[in-house]
Amino acid sequence: MKLPKIISRFRVDEPHRFRLADCDPSDTGGLSFDKDTAKPLLEDGIRRLAEMQRRLYADDRWALLVVLQGMDASGKDSAIKHVLSGINPQGCEVHSFKPPSVEELEHDFLWRAGVRLPARGRIGIFNRSYYEEVLVVRTHPELLERERLPHVGKHIWEHRFDDICGFERHLRRNGIVVLKFHLRISKEEQRQRLLARLDDPSKRWKFSMDDVAERKLWDQYMAAYEDMIRATSTPEAPWHVIPADEKWFTWLAVAAVIIEALEQLDLKYPEVEGRALAELKKVRHALLSEGSRGRTKSR
Repeated sequence: MKLPKIISRFRVDEPHRFRLADCDPSDTGGLSFDKDTAKPLLEDGIRRLAEMQRRLYADDRWALLVVLQGMDASGKDSAIKHVLSGINPQGCEVHSFKPPSVEELEHDFLWRAGVRLPARGRIGIFNRSYYEEVLVVRTHPELLERERLPHVGKHIWEHRFDDICGFERHLRRNGIVVLKFHLRISKEEQRQRLLARLDDPSKRWKFSMDDVAERKLWDQYMAAYEDMIRATSTPEAPWHVIPADEKWFTWLAVAAVIIEALEQLDLKYPEVEGRALAELKKVRHALLSEGSRGRTKSR
């Protein structure tokens, strides 16, 4: 089974033709699995991802930025938990973007993302991101007043799309691979997951009344997502619209996209040669000799 072939159709390569309504949230790429059947595939993906992370860190030329966007309860947290469960936490940072702080509002809308970008050799995860500025803020335009912009014209969203595309092009040119995922959940599946939170005492803390308020704006959000994806899916940083009604498929698809992107970088472990290799051989010989002397004395 070649997962890259299955998930390639969820990449938005022709944004001018993209329609969100064409993306079925329950699609599983033709795979008739359940969570238990998918588990071995996911475990294999986690092992491969762990190996690619080690190569990424050792190679020290590239960084990876994973952007997760989706409606409430679309599975962003669980994707992070399951897909990245096998990697070394020293080489990965997760940032959850909440409403901007007073300090962040004193800067341009990309500033708070810029200061949290991953360093070379590392993976950065943005749980929500700078795209909130063309989703939440667009759906709630009164939030623009807090940003105290000198001029807000009718083309502000097009200008922000241009700014984002320029920002991501700059990142790619400087060795940061940007992978963007929209987790596409249906309104009914969201309803079921919100009910599950309310019914489970251990998950009630995750529920917010804002979730209900935002749900009433579903159509506005869908329009904002479609416009955003059409405007910002580029060869340097394409969007992947991943069906999210079946969590196991979401995890498999996100893992497959990340692995494929890292494999395309031709990451290598640094080779030790010449004088440095000769020194290592001397050290190895000394350690072996030390062990031999210890065994002789014990007789």
